[in-house]
Amino acid sequence: MRGRTWLGAALVLGAQLRALWLAAAVEVHTDREVVAVNGTNQRLKCTFSSSSPVSQQLSVSWNFQPEDLSSHEPVFYYLKDPYTPPSGRFKERVTWDGNIERNDVSIVIWNLQPSDNGTFTCQVTNWPDVYGTIGEVRLRVVQKVNFSEIHFLAVAIGSASVLMIIVVTAVIICRQRRRRARDKRLEAAEAE
Repeated sequence: MRGRTWLGAALVLGAQLRALWLAAAVEVHTDREVVAVNGTNQRLKCTFSSSSPVSQQLSVSWNFQPEDLSSHEPVFYYLKDPYTPPSGRFKERVTWDGNIERNDVSIVIWNLQPSDNGTFTCQVTNWPDVYGTIGEVRLRVVQKVNFSEIHFLAVAIGSASVLMIIVVTAVIICRQRRRRARDKRLEAAEAE
């Protein structure tokens, strides 16, 4: 009987330790969506929190999933030092912009192109916290437009407002002139 009690206690303790182990995970935080203009540079922000202090074995991997859902591509890797990809679409177009002491593992993508539309993932492991969330950033690269719909709407509303002010001012001036003309006629009639 005593062996069963010990075995039961060991199983309960094991389950509790496993729950604690899973609770001690890395949480990754990113922007949900970023919009950037074609040909510009964009910082993809990624920060993390960990129940353990930052270790020498901290690793960061950034990957890219194009909009056409073709295979993932490596973008960037960090383990003690930043490593840029030796080939691929991001070769010589990505730089480290993070600060490990501040739990920041951000990167900058240079010279954005429409083919860069897609989802970037940021994954951090900080031993012993090897499990955790993966941050996702959806990047939309747009063409530079000189006159957006919002500008058009603002100009239309502004023009309509100015036109209303001009019409109201004209009506007031016309009424005042008519009143003055009527007053002059009354004075002239009284003088006769």
